[in-house]
Amino acid sequence: MENDRNEILECLQKHAGEDESLITAITSLCKSKGNEAYTILFHILTNLDLPAEEAEKTWLSIVSHWENLCKKLDRTVNIRTALCDYFCSINKSLHNPKVIEIHLFEQTEQRSKYDKLTKLFNRHYFDDILEREFARAVRHSTDLSLLFLDLDNFKNLNDDFGHPVGDEVLKKTAEFIIEEKRTEDIATRYGGEELAIILPETDKINALVLGERIRLKLLNNIFKINGQDVQVTISGGVSSFPQDSSGPEELLKKADQALYHAKASGKNMVTHFSTNKRQYLRMDFQKKIAIRCLKEKNTSAMAGSGKNISIGGILFESEKSYDLGDTLELTIPIKETGPLYVTGTVVRIETYGPTNYDIGIAFPEAHETAIETISDFISSHYASATEESFKNE
Repeated sequence: MENDRNEILECLQKHAGEDESLITAITSLCKSKGNEAYTILFHILTNLDLPAEEAEKTWLSIVSHWENLCKKLDRTVNIRTALCDYFCSINKSLHNPKVIEIHLFEQTEQRSKYDKLTKLFNRHYFDDILEREFARAVRHSTDLSLLFLDLDNFKNLNDDFGHPVGDEVLKKTAEFIIEEKRTEDIATRYGGEELAIILPETDKINALVLGERIRLKLLNNIFKINGQDVQVTISGGVSSFPQDSSGPEELLKKADQALYHAKASGKNMVTHFSTNKRQYLRMDFQKKIAIRCLKEKNTSAMAGSGKNISIGGILFESEKSYDLGDTLELTIPIKETGPLYVTGTVVRIETYGPTNYDIGIAFPEAHETAIETISDFISSHYASATEESFKNE
């Protein structure tokens, strides 16, 4: 969205004073980008928020109005004059417009929507863009995820070393976020040490992968503070549309709940929201599993040692490392009738030596049969443990 805005601004600047070429270029650009580009165009020119289809029709009406004005006055009329007359006299969406150079307005708007310290977008911009991106996701039936991050023990950091040090940590964390996110992702400073990233067309697992990349980057960065080596960690929560919410406020609330769970579970982790209350019921799982990375063609399965398992995923120890986001095919011995075969995504990696890794796998929620099998396995395990404890009393 930000890229589209910049391209439209460049087009307006490039063809300033050349109305026919401007109209042709803008129309062509918006057609190539989709009718939502017309919404961006009118937001730039008038600060009006028009729905995409209405914005496209309005632009065509303004072009027609411009052509009629040129004929009636027998001279070339500036397209911006036609636009102003259209909105003031015909459409009447504007009642008392102010004329200002676009580049001056953009400079002022840029300053108003960025956080001065981190150079990320600010809370005001976050609230505005989350509503827009949510509406776009609903309109086009696409995924939308929200990654909510919070620096661990940040108050202690400020108390021990001072607020200037806390500011430096925040700035460095923001740099890591900018390095890891995609161009279309919107990273913001939500408030204090809280950071939020809006992820258009991104499902829950890929949002978890991004959160884990940021977590690892910060974890592996040692801050030199007053001659001391200081390690800073971050926790995160993820929620997604359409699975978790029917509105932007609910999406934010669910991401915050997932973040709270990450904090309550020991910090320095990224978790996702789930409506399944048993998602956090995790049990020790000390069994051998087989692993095959799907991006590595014609390779034999590697062995791994299970550590724990839940319906949301599995943690195992491996002599081989994988990349965040890799898809693994796992063979897990939890059924009496035979092993469970399930694919999952690498969302967490902990390194303990050159050939010693803990690998965290998330199972997509689409794996209903696998989830049911794991759920039954965990439930029967705890039921047996409870029954045994009663016998021993």
